[in-house]
Amino acid sequence: MITGKISSILLIFLASWAGWKLKSLTKSGALAAVATGFATLAGAGPKGLVLLGAFFATSSLWSKFKEVKKASIEEKLAKGSRRDWRQVAANGGPGALCSLLFLVTSDPIWIICFASAIASANSDTWASEIGSLSRREPVSILSLKRAERGTSGAVSSLGTLAAIFGSALISILAVFLYKLSPAYGMIIFLFGFIGNVLDTVMGAFFQALYRCKECGLETEKAVHCGERTIKIKGNAVLDNDMVNFLSGLMAAWGTFILLAFK
Repeated sequence: MITGKISSILLIFLASWAGWKLKSLTKSGALAAVATGFATLAGAGPKGLVLLGAFFATSSLWSKFKEVKKASIEEKLAKGSRRDWRQVAANGGPGALCSLLFLVTSDPIWIICFASAIASANSDTWASEIGSLSRREPVSILSLKRAERGTSGAVSSLGTLAAIFGSALISILAVFLYKLSPAYGMIIFLFGFIGNVLDTVMGAFFQALYRCKECGLETEKAVHCGERTIKIKGNAVLDNDMVNFLSGLMAAWGTFILLAFK
């Protein structure tokens, strides 16, 4: 038991260090990954670390895949492929919170909620990273017209398919690791995908969008070309990180409501 915990702790530090060395994480992102790893280990245990690791490893892989082709898209996005502490907290925070709630309550519902939160993060990340490689421009759910790649609130067939597979991966792993019934696996899958859908909806209707005063580019960045940008849509509080966090939280909370009051 003690040897297993020591191995898990060493793994957390090693994975965070590797993420930093491979430039998937900034220094602050690596520190946040350590904190998220410890919170996950405390409640969800080593099996929870496997789920968290599957999300981090696959999302980092897809972020690096055809990175040159995605370079122009990053001009529109608030953050690049290297995750800082806010991005780590946004994607891993809801799951870490569920893990700690399981630690406090010992209610197994929170393990299912934990898995749903990770499935949501994985679904959304796969949709964004793989969907951006679609041959056709995505369709904005706000205007129902073609939009530029990287536009929040826009969807493509490839991105939607990627979201389904991203959620399914975490669901299958959770069923295998925690020996859950297929019914629980389906719940994790559904709420994981729903989390991605909620992320898209919030991105379209509420997330802040800015226009650069220098080059005219519509972007999620509050600063572009060395100048403050002009907000043209949404709430400044609801940046991409906040939207990611809220979508994962809602996926977990929806799972809890379904299981607690069934």
